[in-house]
Amino acid sequence: MIAGFLGVTYDWVKAAHLIFVIFWMAGLFMLPRYLVYHQEGLGDAAEEARWIDRESKLRRIILTPAMVIVWLLGLLLALNAGIADGLPGLGWLHVKILLVFLLSGYHGWAVGYSKKLARGRRGVSNRALRMLNEVPGIAVTLIVILVIVKPF
Repeated sequence: MIAGFLGVTYDWVKAAHLIFVIFWMAGLFMLPRYLVYHQEGLGDAAEEARWIDRESKLRRIILTPAMVIVWLLGLLLALNAGIADGLPGLGWLHVKILLVFLLSGYHGWAVGYSKKLARGRRGVSNRALRMLNEVPGIAVTLIVILVIVKPF
């Protein structure tokens, strides 16, 4: 693959990538909060049903589609930057991709946990669940620093 293959479409692909990152992050900030409230509402059938519906809509309409688009556009941008060509100076991009991979794993865990709660089963304490809410914020902070500062 040749670095720079996106040509004049590069800025459009980058803009779309950033837009869908914002959608994905909004979902990743919301779903863990929903999980806390859902878990606290276990035992109240009406309350549980409302949280199951909210979580399902968030996953189907925003969270998972945004993640898929982020990955597709992000991989295009990484290839355009020359990651497959072995160009030097892309250490920051390798670390960013690792963090996005880990964030995707967190996304998968949160989706799985919402399905577990839908079956009425809890796996972690309310306190631990609240602490896990901080994962997306920490990840996005590190990712933004890597993209803007490009420290290595």
